[in-house]
Amino acid sequence: MTTKSEFTDEEWLRIMRAPMVAGLAISLADPGGPIEAAKESMQTVKSATNPPTREQLLAEVALEIQASVQERHNPLKGYRPAAGAPPGEQVLEELRGVQEIVAAKATAEEAAAFARWLVAAAQAAADAAKEGGFLGFGAQQVSDRERVMVDRVRETVGA
Repeated sequence: MTTKSEFTDEEWLRIMRAPMVAGLAISLADPGGPIEAAKESMQTVKSATNPPTREQLLAEVALEIQASVQERHNPLKGYRPAAGAPPGEQVLEELRGVQEIVAAKATAEEAAAFARWLVAAAQAAADAAKEGGFLGFGAQQVSDRERVMVDRVRETVGA
């Protein structure tokens, strides 16, 4: 059973915002309008506050994200892809780094559950709003670019 005390403050901050970063990967993969971005953000928060399993680590992260959202703090606070490299690649690199931290300090079961949670957060963002079409006609639930990004998140975190 892994708890927050196993991590440095910097590591914990990265772990806490990782589900949100996974959702951001989808928004960066196929940017849409403000309504689509809002739907993706809301679904990412919902996924980030409801982990798919109840491992101690996931529960602690979800509770902190929930507290942050309730206090109206940005769960992505302090994270911004740097100028230069494509933002999508930087997001994947951040997720890879966080998964390495979790794998090094958590149990194998918790690390695997955390990886699946990151993929679930990305998938929730992808499923949040229809893509393309005109006035809703001809739109698809998940765009090809979003589907590719979900697969890349899955591959990056080893889920």
